Amino acid sequence: MGYERLIAEDRRLVLLRLLEASEGYTANEYLLAAALPDFGHTVSHDRVRTELGWLAEQGLATVSHPGGVTVATLTTRGADVAAGRARVAGVKRPLPGV
Repeated sequence: MGYERLIAEDRRLVLLRLLEASEGYTANEYLLAAALPDFGHTVSHDRVRTELGWLAEQGLATVSHPGGVTVATLTTRGADVAAGRARVAGVKRPLPGV
């Protein structure tokens, strides 16, 4: 497993957990991009939008674009993956109790 893949899997888990912690399980790309560095992921807004699109393709989040801003909402499946109750290839599995 390559280092870049490990980083991407961790970044996707962090995004799911940020959505889980957000009011209404929803956040926009700017809030998510601002929070990611606190978890060791400093990335462009383009990368955040790409990852949110990937999460949507997997059914882990829904994505809309009101006013040209990407807004993501966690799905029930996404919450299960964030909590470690379900697994999806491409998303890091959280450690127990973390």
